[in-house]
Amino acid sequence: MSRPKPLSGFPEFLPAGRFVENRVLDVVRATFELHGFAPIETRAVEPLDQLARKGEIDKEIYVVRRLHAEATDADELGLHFDLTVPFARYVLENSGHLAFPFRRYQIQKVWRGERPQEGRYREFTQADIDIVGQDVLASHHDVEIPLVALDVFEKLHKDLGLPPVSLHVNNRKLLEGFYRSLDVEDVTGVMQRVDKYDKIGPAAVIELLTGDLGMSEAQAKACVALAGISAPDESFVDDVRALGVTHELLETGLEELAALIRVARTSVPDRVVADLKIARGLDYYTGTVYETLLVGSEKLGSVASGGRYDSLASDGRTTFPGVGYSFGITRILAPLIGRKALIASRSVPSAVLVAVDSEETREAAIAVAAALRARGIPVEVAPKADKFGKQIRFAERRGIPFVWFGAGHDDSVKDIRTGEQVPADAGGWMPPAADLHVSVGGA
Repeated sequence: MSRPKPLSGFPEFLPAGRFVENRVLDVVRATFELHGFAPIETRAVEPLDQLARKGEIDKEIYVVRRLHAEATDADELGLHFDLTVPFARYVLENSGHLAFPFRRYQIQKVWRGERPQEGRYREFTQADIDIVGQDVLASHHDVEIPLVALDVFEKLHKDLGLPPVSLHVNNRKLLEGFYRSLDVEDVTGVMQRVDKYDKIGPAAVIELLTGDLGMSEAQAKACVALAGISAPDESFVDDVRALGVTHELLETGLEELAALIRVARTSVPDRVVADLKIARGLDYYTGTVYETLLVGSEKLGSVASGGRYDSLASDGRTTFPGVGYSFGITRILAPLIGRKALIASRSVPSAVLVAVDSEETREAAIAVAAALRARGIPVEVAPKADKFGKQIRFAERRGIPFVWFGAGHDDSVKDIRTGEQVPADAGGWMPPAADLHVSVGGA
């Protein structure tokens, strides 16, 4: 059989890259739980009509059909393209068993039929957190969510060497109030076009607003002036008011965003920016919105995002408002792993290779390995009896730092990086802490 061609957009890491991903997910999972979020997992497929609720997304959905389905089968299913839509369904189905406000995290694969490019994949891993209330959800949770996100990113930066982040925040109440004060009718349409500000620039946004939506030049320029405001502190409030626009909803949005910036600056200085061009193109966001950039890799765009939604989930009697945040795990890691900006210390978990003198002594080698494993030391036994030099080279190729000799008779262990060899006992010897497990860090 000839070598298969890889499918673009479906990244598969080598073991060293997978170690990096696992360590990152360990930090993410532990931090979520530290903040009181409980794990859930939802099915991979949803009815197509449910997936399409998110907006103009139909072209991105992978449809699932049974190979031998009957022509009369009416089930139309698609792979979920995010974790928010299935979560909304999950809340509706299980609301009688959940305590609200419900704090959930979810780490799963998602699928999108996009054109593959750096940072854009057809299959990738996301990690989401949400806080969902029943009928009401206090606005202070809008402040809490980005603090959890920043806690995750700060730990990944300090412990594993990921680049720092810049978290950009805005509030759609602020935007809607400003646009309505200008007598704009298609508020969602304006938000969707303003959200392209970074990609196409202010002049092109003005053309979209006047050409697509029929806005006047003055209205469009006012919207772009608002989008140009950003600040790492509460000074953005004065900048907005200087535009001479007033509206009750605008004031509410300003107050909520100022509270977020104030708390965030105290908790994690220099990481949060009020950025009034952030709109998030999806129409279910109703309040605070978030986007996150990797410092030094801004060309990737937002690698984590989210916001407040007040009516995504409802059964007609009860509404479940929420606020959430989604980490694009693969989007963050694939470029960093690809250019070796994040690396694992070795490509196997083994800290020790137990050498085999001859096949007659393999059982003794297996016993030594078992004794070491019983004390939490990752070990593998040499696959074949061979000259010790060849077994050492085998360990070197795999990145295993220590080779064990003797297998129960005059045992010794050799650090093959330094050449130091010392007597050892399987019941007491330990490798240095730094060598016990695979470590991950920046190159």
